Amino acid sequence: MNSELFEDLNDKTVLITGGTGSFGKECAKTILNCFRPRKLVIFSRDELKQYEMSQILNTESCGSKVSYYIGDVRDKERLHRAFNGIDIVIHAAAMKQVPAAEYNPFEAVKTNIIGAQNIINVAIDQEVKKVVALSTDKAVNPINLYGATKLCSDKLFAAGNSYVGHAGTRFTIVRYGNVMGSRGSVIPLFISKRECGVLPITNTEMTRFWITIRDAVSFVLKSLNLMQGGEIFVPKIPSMRIMDLAQAIAPDCEFETIGIRPGEKLHETLISEDDAPNTFELDDYFIIAPYLRMRRGNDIPGKPVAADFVYSSDANNHWLSRDDILKEIEKLAKSNP
Repeated sequence: MNSELFEDLNDKTVLITGGTGSFGKECAKTILNCFRPRKLVIFSRDELKQYEMSQILNTESCGSKVSYYIGDVRDKERLHRAFNGIDIVIHAAAMKQVPAAEYNPFEAVKTNIIGAQNIINVAIDQEVKKVVALSTDKAVNPINLYGATKLCSDKLFAAGNSYVGHAGTRFTIVRYGNVMGSRGSVIPLFISKRECGVLPITNTEMTRFWITIRDAVSFVLKSLNLMQGGEIFVPKIPSMRIMDLAQAIAPDCEFETIGIRPGEKLHETLISEDDAPNTFELDDYFIIAPYLRMRRGNDIPGKPVAADFVYSSDANNHWLSRDDILKEIEKLAKSNP
């Protein structure tokens, strides 16, 4: 990664919520490898995961710059303590498993919505300079509770800029699709099931957006550099057919169609037609501009998309072939032996 293209994090204090998750660990390693932050704070709930992460990062030359805070985004008082002296917050903490959110709706609301409100208020109070919040394709026209909570979170972070005016803390959102190989995703599921000889397929027509964890981290850091406040940044990423994935991982297996799970879509959308009037296209990403900024006049880079534009996984012009999928899975295996 060419760090010259990204926000200069040298001598900055950076905090990652959900820092022991798949994204948080990769983001921490990238920041330490590419920059010299004054301090990197990992904020999460699980002390075992923090211990395991500290064993990895402390083998690197920058490991001594990492601090670990046990805490929950639901706990505003703990956030106040953790955000003291922080320049940049990358908000990756979320309750994100769709079935878990459906069965534990109040818990999802507490983490994904009340937690977002806490992040916003504390960041303003502690004069954090920039906050970037991670979103999901499931926040677009949501049909499950997880997507609905993330849509609400997106709205809260965009509106957070109105609370501080032209100066002070800036908030922005990064929205992307499924992260290849992340915990609880379909790739590790298929790999674990292929020994049984039968792979469960929800629907043979299903498609998904896919992004590698490294590309996700790179795009978030790039968005930190580009942000002015209130935007939603959406990368241009490939789509994948579920059957191509299944046949790439387990070509000799049988496939059992089990039906779409509650709250699951056949295809995913990153930009809806409703967002099209505020959406601008650049070479490798889109920007969905905040409504208030559009009212003040168009200062968004890029060209406006068509009025009926939709960015969905089934109508994408960039697809991963089975060979592409196999190459990415091999890379995953090498990076996570």
